[in-house]
Amino acid sequence: MKTISRISAFIALFVAAVSCSSGKQKALLPNVSGKAGEVIIAMDKDNWEGDLGNEVRYVLGGDTPYLAQKEPLFNLVNVSPTGFADLFRVHRNIVIFSTDSSLQEGKVVYRADLWARPQCVIEVSAPDSQTLLNLFRENSDNISGALEQAERDRIIANAKLYEEYGIAEAVRGKISGSPHFPSGYKLRKMTDDFIWIADDKQYSTQGVFIYWYPAEEKENFSKENILAHRNAFMKANVPGMFDNTWMTTSTFIEPTVEFISFRGRQFAQTRGFWEVQNDFMGGPFVSHSFYSRDGKDIIVVEAWVYAPKYDKRQLLRQVESVIYSFEWAE
Repeated sequence: MKTISRISAFIALFVAAVSCSSGKQKALLPNVSGKAGEVIIAMDKDNWEGDLGNEVRYVLGGDTPYLAQKEPLFNLVNVSPTGFADLFRVHRNIVIFSTDSSLQEGKVVYRADLWARPQCVIEVSAPDSQTLLNLFRENSDNISGALEQAERDRIIANAKLYEEYGIAEAVRGKISGSPHFPSGYKLRKMTDDFIWIADDKQYSTQGVFIYWYPAEEKENFSKENILAHRNAFMKANVPGMFDNTWMTTSTFIEPTVEFISFRGRQFAQTRGFWEVQNDFMGGPFVSHSFYSRDGKDIIVVEAWVYAPKYDKRQLLRQVESVIYSFEWAE
C-alpha cells in the first residue's frame, strides 16, 4: 500500500475541529452530560429512516479503523427535533439536521459550548432533504473530525488537570518536549534512546513509547523506514512474556501512514497492529514521527493498547489523545 498523503484534507478537517474545541469558556454553563464517544443526532423520523440516516450511520457509526473487533466510531442516539429538550441540549456532542425552504443554500455551522461545556454542536441545514444529504456527504470528513477532536480535547484537558508532572519532566530532559500524562501512568523504562510509559491495570494496558534516531538525508517518513526503525526498537526494548518473544509490527493488515499538520506541528501518523513475535498477543497502535527541534533526529511518540477482555475504541482514543497533547518545552 502506498503512503497516504492527505495534508490538505486534514487541514480542512482540522479547521472544522478547532471550531468545536476552542472558544472562550462560559463559566455559568453546566458541565456536559453523556458518555464518551456518544453523539446525539437531532433528525426527524423520515430522514433518520431514509438515505440521510443511512449515510450518517455509515459515516459516524461505522467501524473504528484498526481495531480487532468491530466497534462504532461513535455511539449514535437519534432524537426528534421536536423532542430535543433541555435534557439533550447539555450533551457533549450534538449534530442537528434541519430543512428550511426559505434557505437559498445549505450550510454547516460549528459551535463550541452552546448549552454546556465543553460541548461540540454542529448544525447542518438545507432547503430540502436531498440538499441536506448532499451537504452532509460533502462535509462528512470535517464533521467526523470535529467530533473526534472534541472528544480528544476533553481527554487532554483532563490529563492536564490530573497530570503526572514527573513523567513529562523526565521526557523533556531527553527530547525537549513531552505529552501530558494523566494520573495512573508510570515510567517503566528509560534508556539513551527509548522511553516506555504505561498505565497498567489488571486486564488492560495503555502504553506510550518514545524513541529517537538520527535523521537521514531522505526517506525519513516513508512507511518502510518508519516500520523498520519501529521493529528494531521494539525487538531491542520490548520483550514478551517468554524467551525469544518481542513486540513487532503485524503484517496481517498493512499499516498506513498519513502526513498531518496539527496546531503548529507536522508529523507522519502511522496506524497499524502490533503483535508479539512467537506468541499470541497483539493490539492497535498509532504513532507520530517528526523532526527534533534541531532537525538532527527523528522522534517517534507511539500510543498502543493491550486489552484482550475489553472493547478498545475508548482505550485507544484516550492514549492517542495523550500523544496528540505533545508540546515542546518553552
